[in-house]
Amino acid sequence: MEPLEADTSSDSLVRLSEIERLTSFGGKYEFLGIVDTLIHQAVFHIRTSKKMWGVNEASILILASASLILGSWDFGIGELSGGGDWGRSGIFGEDSGFLHLDEWTRMLALLSIMAWASSIALMWVRFPIMRENFFFLIVAMFAVQFGYIFSHTSSPNFPFDSEITDWGGVIFTNLILLFVCWFVVHRAVVETRDIHVEERHAHPDPRVVERAWDDHRLHAWSSSLAIWGILVNVVSWSGSHAIADRPPFDYDYGIIGPSTLFVFSGVVSYFFLLHILWYPHFMLGGGDHQIWSSRAREVAGQSNVSVARSIQGSCPVCGGETPVTKRPSGRIEVRCSNSDCSGQGKPGDACVKCAEILPSRVVCPSCSSNTTVVSHFSKAEAW
Repeated sequence: MEPLEADTSSDSLVRLSEIERLTSFGGKYEFLGIVDTLIHQAVFHIRTSKKMWGVNEASILILASASLILGSWDFGIGELSGGGDWGRSGIFGEDSGFLHLDEWTRMLALLSIMAWASSIALMWVRFPIMRENFFFLIVAMFAVQFGYIFSHTSSPNFPFDSEITDWGGVIFTNLILLFVCWFVVHRAVVETRDIHVEERHAHPDPRVVERAWDDHRLHAWSSSLAIWGILVNVVSWSGSHAIADRPPFDYDYGIIGPSTLFVFSGVVSYFFLLHILWYPHFMLGGGDHQIWSSRAREVAGQSNVSVARSIQGSCPVCGGETPVTKRPSGRIEVRCSNSDCSGQGKPGDACVKCAEILPSRVVCPSCSSNTTVVSHFSKAEAW
């Protein structure tokens, strides 16, 4: 993978394809194969992040955690637990609610805003190729938070004792979140990954190309994006729920209940957000690519002609993959029949590695049929 050259030496990092799978659930139950894949990739992500995350990443998480704690805890002041003057609202003006807060509460609120803004700024600077997608994720996160606030205004105990109409804000903003996560960010990263592998890891040996694809799998990263979306909902609900009731209160939210859930889920959500931004930056080498979808590239006028791919041969009898390849130029190449040799070339020519004559007929590994090399690229007749 390119980032091994961009960020650190290749001696200190291993590739995804070099890590041994720890589980084999798919061997017993095929539908559990995805579990093996996720665990395999998660081990790689954890090992790599331990070596590559440093002061910048720690600062981001510390500032994000501080912003959550400073903005949601009373620290003995009593403003939140007492409910404040809920009849006042706004930030500017003589009668604004913000200016009538206790001085210590106002200071904590400003410190919380500063810590949050600093963590966002650090992520913006640290991962330049993800900036556009980062902006969309922040917008979607705010949208969901406003959706829960809207739902709590008419139903303070939401989702309990709520009407169908109270769900409108949450449903609408979650559709925005789903669109941003799946159709904007996920699609942009996947399609940029495809271009990266096709351009940077092109090789005459399809086995080398296949290994490059294996090194750039995104199952674990996609799972992080999904988990982050769920955590955004947890953070938004707990934050809104903690302050939704009107005083006087019969309970104290100081260090228990929704406030605790808000801080805990918020810290974890920032960890996943950091991972969502970091991994594409690491995988793509940190600076050569704009992470856009193919449609966005077309709109921006930066759409490149698709890179012509080599075509892998398929058995004319059973349809299984065979060790024959057709290059974009139309040249057909076959792997050397010598099991100890990895060379390949034009059928009938001498192998450049072991000098053995390359075969003009190939035995299918699946059905053992012996057919000509050319027949492995002929289309089946339509009936």
